[in-house]
Amino acid sequence: MNKLITLVLVSLIASVSPVQANENIELVVLRSEHKLLVQQDGITLRSFKVALGSAGKKAKLQAGDRATPLGEYRIRMMRDSDRFHQFLQIDYPNVSDALRALKNDLISREQYNAILDAHIYGKIPPQNTALGGDIGIHGIGVETKDKLEIHQISDWTQGCIAMRNDEIEQLKRYISVGTKIKIMQ
Repeated sequence: MNKLITLVLVSLIASVSPVQANENIELVVLRSEHKLLVQQDGITLRSFKVALGSAGKKAKLQAGDRATPLGEYRIRMMRDSDRFHQFLQIDYPNVSDALRALKNDLISREQYNAILDAHIYGKIPPQNTALGGDIGIHGIGVETKDKLEIHQISDWTQGCIAMRNDEIEQLKRYISVGTKIKIMQ
């Protein structure tokens, strides 16, 4: 029973962000529909078409699997990117990802604890574990005709959520560090 109580408390603590975004704004990614929704109090304000990881419908389990994760995360860093125009890094892996990985002996107890600590303090968790990292929302980079066509018809990322450059600029108007993102099937 103590483990269950501890897990519930850690999950509650991890869901609180020291850097407060607009608590009424939330991003929802519907992987099956290739959509990113900007919602306020459950009402959709904007919808964007997105490309996802090239692994298809499976959820991210480890580094290099080219899958987009499933679960609840927060935006932890927003920066310019030479390669992708903008990169909005999420706090993958989350507590659930870490617990699953610990149970399956993918990560050590120390790595698990470091991931928990990062979530408790609103930081980016370790990115160099067997779970992988550097997952976020990003642009396309230089928008050539070929890149735009590929973006429209296929999932091409290594696990991230990709949008057109002008769309990620529009998205940034709604969010800040700490904004919640739910990635759903």
